[in-house]
Amino acid sequence: MKSARLLILVLVIQPIFSYSQLPAFSSRFSRIEEIPVPPGFERVHAAPGSFGAYLQQLPLRKNRTVFLYNGQPKADQSLHYAVIDISTGSKDLQQCADLIMRLRAEYFFERGKYDSILFRGSDHDLFRYSDWKKKCSLEQHVCLMAFMEQVFMYCGTYSLAQQLRSKRLSEMQIGDVLIKGGSPGHAEIVADMAIDRKTGKKIFMLAESYMPAQDAHLVLNPVKPSFGPWYELNDENKIFTATWIFTSDQLRYW
Repeated sequence: MKSARLLILVLVIQPIFSYSQLPAFSSRFSRIEEIPVPPGFERVHAAPGSFGAYLQQLPLRKNRTVFLYNGQPKADQSLHYAVIDISTGSKDLQQCADLIMRLRAEYFFERGKYDSILFRGSDHDLFRYSDWKKKCSLEQHVCLMAFMEQVFMYCGTYSLAQQLRSKRLSEMQIGDVLIKGGSPGHAEIVADMAIDRKTGKKIFMLAESYMPAQDAHLVLNPVKPSFGPWYELNDENKIFTATWIFTSDQLRYW
C-alpha cells in the first residue's frame, strides 16, 4: 500500500515534460527548422523570404564533427549540437563575425540583391559586392567568395558591431546578433526561436564559428545542458553560451 501511494506521489510531482527528454541530434534533422522544440512551445515561423526564414532553413550535416579550416577535427567536440552545412574554406578566415557576414551575404546573393551585400571595414570603408562584381570575370559564386575573403580580412567583430543597431534583449528576433566588438570579441547569431503561447516564454538557438576558423555549428546550452541547443530568453544581465559570456546590451539587428 505504501509503495502504491509513493508511486502516485511520484507521478503527481513529476513534471510531464523534462528538457532532458529532448532528443539528441539525429541525421533525420536535415534543416535547423526540423530540430524539435520542447513540448508546450511552438516554433516561431519567420516571414517567408526573410533572413530569419533563410536561417531556419539552413541545411545540417549528418555528421556532427566540427572540422577546422585545415581539415583537422576540432579538439573539443562537446560544445555543439549540430553542424551547419556551409563551406568553411581552407584559410583561417571564416571565424565568428565572418560567418555571420557570410550568411547575410549568401541570403542576399540567392535573391540577386547584390547592392545589399555591403559591410563596413575596421577603417570605416565600405566593402560593396556590387562594385566587386563588376570587376570579377569568374563564376558568380566564386566572385562572391573572393569578395568575402576580403571582407573577412578587413572586417570583424568591432566593425560589425558598429554596422549593426542596438535593440532590447526582450525584442529578440531570428537573425539578430549577440556581439562583443573588439579584440578579443565574439559574435553569435540567433538561428531559430520558439514560444510558449500560454506563458509568453521564449527560447532561442545560437549559431557560431570560432577561432581558428571552423565549421559553423549550433551551440549547446552550458547553463542547462538538458535544454540541448535551446536557450531561455529572460531578463538576466548575462547570457552564458558554450564559448562566450554576452551581456544583455549586446544584442544587435540589421
